[in-house]
Amino acid sequence: MVIPRHVAIIMDGNNRWAKRNGVPGPAGHRAGVEAVRNILRACRHHGVEVLTVFAFSSENWGRPLPEVRALLALLSRYLRSEVRELNKDGIRLRFIGERTRFSARLQRLMQQSEHLTAGNAEATLVIAVDYGGQWDIAQAAQKLALEVQAGRLVPQDITPELIDSHISVADLPRPDLCIRTGGDARISNFMLWQFAYSELYFTNTLWPDFGELEFARALADYSRRERRFGLRDPDSIAAGGSLDA
Repeated sequence: MVIPRHVAIIMDGNNRWAKRNGVPGPAGHRAGVEAVRNILRACRHHGVEVLTVFAFSSENWGRPLPEVRALLALLSRYLRSEVRELNKDGIRLRFIGERTRFSARLQRLMQQSEHLTAGNAEATLVIAVDYGGQWDIAQAAQKLALEVQAGRLVPQDITPELIDSHISVADLPRPDLCIRTGGDARISNFMLWQFAYSELYFTNTLWPDFGELEFARALADYSRRERRFGLRDPDSIAAGGSLDA
């Protein structure tokens, strides 16, 4: 089986899971955290090097205030309770997104978590918080604009490769596979630049119910796909076929 080096997940369906099970919304998010634990364990079992999870989008600030507070409190509790275990297991923790809108306390927890686990090499867990793909591209453009303003670059120097080097987690492998749970078939402003040639896998399973068996099915589906990265496959070249992505 061909295993992706980097899997990114849009974790959708926590609130619907809570409603379906007759429990308050925060209970759905807590169940979602348990699902992260399970999938991180499955990644290690299958040899996936990087797992990126979409925990809190730039647009999530528009949700009802009690839900936003509950999500941020859950993130804080996760960092306080899980980071030592992640470090013990050799997992490096990274965050991507705009952190300045979070409380100073939460920002410190994020920074301390990254510092504690920075030397680990068993696997990498990337948590996207206050993150949006459009923001990611814009912040890369802002950095390059400052370089032009300072005279260290001219506009003609800006290439896709240079932009890529300023995108979040540019030092990690590009996501090979994006999984979205919960039934919707869209990527919702997640890692727009990085997903240029990622394989997409959509499932109706709600995130808290997405376990190791579902993850194995997604990996098996990925393994059956032929990735050409915009090139022609050998058979179509031999037959003089049309350009195929």
